[in-house]
Amino acid sequence: MWPNKHPPTGREEEMGMRFYTKQHRYYCGIDLHARRMYICVLDAEGQIRVHRNGPATPEHFLTTVAAYREDLVVAVECIFTWYWLADLCAQEGIAFVLGHALYMKAIHGGKAKNDKIDAHKIAVLLRGGMLPMAYVYPREMRATRDLLRRRCHFSRKRAELLTHIQNTASQYLLPTFGKIAYHANRAGVAEQFRDPEVRKSVETNLALVDEYDRLLSELELHLTQTAKVHDVNAFYRLRSVPGIGKILALVLLYEIHDIHRFPRVQDFVSYCRLVKCAKESDGKHYGYSGTKIGNAHLKWAFSEAAVLCLRKNPVAQRYVARLAHKHGKGKALTILAHKLARAVYHMLRRGQAFEATKFFHVTARGGGPPRPEIDPVTREDGHDASRSGPPGHDLEGGRYLDPPEIAHRGARRRVHERDGVTTQRAAGAAARVMEADR
Repeated sequence: MWPNKHPPTGREEEMGMRFYTKQHRYYCGIDLHARRMYICVLDAEGQIRVHRNGPATPEHFLTTVAAYREDLVVAVECIFTWYWLADLCAQEGIAFVLGHALYMKAIHGGKAKNDKIDAHKIAVLLRGGMLPMAYVYPREMRATRDLLRRRCHFSRKRAELLTHIQNTASQYLLPTFGKIAYHANRAGVAEQFRDPEVRKSVETNLALVDEYDRLLSELELHLTQTAKVHDVNAFYRLRSVPGIGKILALVLLYEIHDIHRFPRVQDFVSYCRLVKCAKESDGKHYGYSGTKIGNAHLKWAFSEAAVLCLRKNPVAQRYVARLAHKHGKGKALTILAHKLARAVYHMLRRGQAFEATKFFHVTARGGGPPRPEIDPVTREDGHDASRSGPPGHDLEGGRYLDPPEIAHRGARRRVHERDGVTTQRAAGAAARVMEADR
């Protein structure tokens, strides 16, 4: 896909959080708002050179930092107003750093909080190499990504209207209308309500749904054509995954952007909000946290793909049934979404299409007979999503791995049964008896 402009260091890979550690002569922290901006400039010794409030305009920013343009770095918190400042810095050749809002706890702590203090804290974090970085999405694709997010917003609003119609029918003890998401099934729905006010409310909802259908069709056509311009190969690789259609492929394409910005697959699935983040201290477990850190759009996309993957797909249905028998239905779908994310990561990194035989193959547990070879999954349009790849091995609910790596991770010490008690437990019991005899 696109080249990685800011590859993380080995230390950043270990920590899971990237900090900006490059040294500069001047450090500029900005508390940015829609109409105002508070600018604080520090030198290498930590002395304040500029600390003033002003309008959020390019002219004011360039005038304020004009005397410190030589080896200057600018940092701002990741809120909705950072687009124009990032583009301006790129145009003027000024280093720009986007701070991760949830990780910048120093901004939200303290006894007092105002714009002046916040700007100084951002500059101090930047100078000390402790500013957590967020990803600066490139300008040429940013507008398309935002348009795609807007399309998802319209789709949810359309679903709310359809849900309101069904709930209104339940209020008046009317039979359910079935799948009124399809235009052909919405004929005669409003006439079933006798009260004229209720009928008018339903007619209004139906009119809005028809308008949303028209807008969504136009947006989907435009977005598909745009995706073919940006990265058509990655788009069709994503389409090869069962459960990922045109819209989900667009969401994944524009939300991921550059798969190489994730050095490990664990970093990617964490960014997709598909892992649990445990809280532990002094050997004690305090539950989980960090569920809001990551990309909510990728979380939704892979969750949808896990459900859609089961449609007309007996191989996937049998696979999820095995997981549901062990973990329950809800967790089984979560495991499938997690595994789809890992598969997408390795597909995009290696430039390969999806291989269903490799993905759904489960390593045999215990000494039972080997599982029969699974037929490749075929898409509705006759396209073989498996690409006729050789059968691989995978851990149930685990990684989309190469056979050598699976052989290394999948090796387990087998304990044989003897008289209903394992040899390991029997040896432990014998040792305790000898200890008691002494």
